[in-house]
Amino acid sequence: MKKKLIILIAILTSNFIEAQFIKEKSINAQIGYGISLPYDSVDETADDGFFMQGELVLEAYSWLEIRPYAGLILVNSNGKDIDGNPTNEKAESKAFLIGGKTRLRAPIRWVAPYFEAGIGISAGKFETFTAFTNINKSGVIYHIPVSFGLELGKKNNFDLGFTYFFHPTVEQYSGAFTLGVTIPLKDKQK
Repeated sequence: MKKKLIILIAILTSNFIEAQFIKEKSINAQIGYGISLPYDSVDETADDGFFMQGELVLEAYSWLEIRPYAGLILVNSNGKDIDGNPTNEKAESKAFLIGGKTRLRAPIRWVAPYFEAGIGISAGKFETFTAFTNINKSGVIYHIPVSFGLELGKKNNFDLGFTYFFHPTVEQYSGAFTLGVTIPLKDKQK
């Protein structure tokens, strides 16, 4: 399953990169405040950390973009729940993320809302410990990225959003509040 998913992502992203329907190419860099939460928790635990991601932005239409990405999330437990009370529950993620997603956006200048979803793989270490779950896994697992937010600026080259990576095999999800900037790439063929 893992090998098939890796091969599928590689084929999809390599085909999209040279596709003829791509109008513009850009690089998007994001950095943010990361968080990991278990699917089920008694103490409502949430662990925090760091998130960064880079994307190749392939604009097909003014409202549709294909985005292969690579990122990193580093989240450790601090032994406290959301309210700052001590807890034994935790949801830790230390992983490299890679995959592809599609962004649907309103083609509006200055403030353009967007939603995106896709599929990818995470390589790293995950620990989910709650009253319902005890998972400690290292290796490669799949994830489902989902994001929403706003593209800001006259050319929509700044990004403010929320990014989530659902990890069903370790019963947790990671997320981040992100700030991003998009830098257009010059096309050498034109």
